Amino acid sequence: MNKKVNDYIEKQKSPQKEILKKLREIFQKTLPICEEKMMWGVVTYSGGKFYIAAMKTRVHVGFAINGLNNKEISFFEGNGKTMRHIKIHSLNEIDEKNLIKLIELVDKKAICKPC
Repeated sequence: MNKKVNDYIEKQKSPQKEILKKLREIFQKTLPICEEKMMWGVVTYSGGKFYIAAMKTRVHVGFAINGLNNKEISFFEGNGKTMRHIKIHSLNEIDEKNLIKLIELVDKKAICKPC
């Protein structure tokens, strides 16, 4: 476990702290060999291909989109040219099966080295 990541998660308020813990568990289970570290002030995986970030009222899960087709990009929110995200406001909103599918899709197709 990365101490800087632990510190970042522990300093968050509820429900963001609990959401981040659950998302971290999902990423570690789905991409067990990917490095987890702090980058850009948020938790990142796979060299920045993914991120999880506490916002004021929610958590964003970010995904690299280079290499995805338009239909695949439409699964995410935002209008970034290289990253898009999904928003999670509560633990109940986490659809683990769908999140795992999105992580696996981006890990395979995004133009970055897959884990």
